[in-house]
Amino acid sequence: MRVLVTGAKGFVGRNLVESLKAICDGKDRRGRYSGLLPLTVYECDLDTSSEELSRFCAEADFVFNLAGVNRPEDPAEFMRGNFGFASELLGLLEHHGNRCPVMLASSAQASLEGRYAGSAYGESKLAGEELFFAYSDRTGAPVLVYRFPNLYGKWCRPRYNSAVATFCDAIANGRPYEVSDPSVELELLYVDDLVEEMLGALLGEEHRCGYDGLEPAPDPEGKYCYCPTTDHATLGQIIEMLESFKRSREDLSVPDLSGGSFQKKLWSTFESYYGAGSLAYPLRANVDGRGSFTEFLRTPDRGQVSVNVSKPGVTKGNHWHHSKWERFLVVSGEALIRLRRVGLDAGGGPYPVDEYRVSGAEPVVVEMAPGMTHSITNLSRTDDLVTLMWANEPFDPANPDTFFEEV
Repeated sequence: MRVLVTGAKGFVGRNLVESLKAICDGKDRRGRYSGLLPLTVYECDLDTSSEELSRFCAEADFVFNLAGVNRPEDPAEFMRGNFGFASELLGLLEHHGNRCPVMLASSAQASLEGRYAGSAYGESKLAGEELFFAYSDRTGAPVLVYRFPNLYGKWCRPRYNSAVATFCDAIANGRPYEVSDPSVELELLYVDDLVEEMLGALLGEEHRCGYDGLEPAPDPEGKYCYCPTTDHATLGQIIEMLESFKRSREDLSVPDLSGGSFQKKLWSTFESYYGAGSLAYPLRANVDGRGSFTEFLRTPDRGQVSVNVSKPGVTKGNHWHHSKWERFLVVSGEALIRLRRVGLDAGGGPYPVDEYRVSGAEPVVVEMAPGMTHSITNLSRTDDLVTLMWANEPFDPANPDTFFEEV
């Protein structure tokens, strides 16, 4: 398949092109897209010559028209950039007799309803839609017109066409920002979800709809297309999340990142806005004569992850917990982990000791069950022992649930 992407260097275009290239190069091994191979990607942007664009239009099997103008100095540029280029593109396809499917990136502002009434940008997008529908009626070529809500994700330009990008850039890099009304709610579409929808469109699996004002009404025979995976959040909620992501470098917290959640998508977006040299941050190591203990991550519902370093011959632990339990994974060195049930057995004697000899060469997880005192000993005389430790709950100084008792 030969796919033409206009606006290939823009936010959506770049994300789509990189995904298409991954399929083309065999790096995306999902079987769903194997039917697209062999795949050729034609990239069109401002530096593409008229001759190249004409050739692309003659050869393409599918066209994604993502080119457009968002923030011109002269509002008249909206119509020239959004309507004018679309007209040129469709004219070339018709000139070459190419009736392949053509997708148009329109906007929710094309509804011209509510706060979008009188929008010059919306008017230019609506004109582009009407141009595409007329082209389809005239030639029989399928058109896929998408009205995008607010888009966000990696590579989106701050201070251009996305409030989310502006806030991400400002908070990640300590720049000033303003929120005029925190209560304003946005409908948000994550770029990776959008790209999945567009790849599905290549397979003939686009989601079609009609429109009731701003809201899409799913309809397999609908005139428009839409991406069904969107989220809603207020500007205040977005700012609160972004500030918490920045603080996580200090408090080590990780919120709920359930699959498909807005919070997970937003944090992935936020991480992409740190400037060069800002992707590293220090942790606080608790150091003593035995080695060190460094907390790495903590979550409200899935526990705490830490790194423990023990010097040669050192034994740590010799304590137990009522409810807390842990998993130890030695990643470097050799250790003896010992556990014993607290209390006395039926005969009045101590319970037997359960021993595990483990090393980083053969990773084995050992669980520290509640009610069992436990210890870990570095068996080396020369090298440090490094152990990754997970506890089912973050350490709480007010309720440590830790009681000394030698194994």
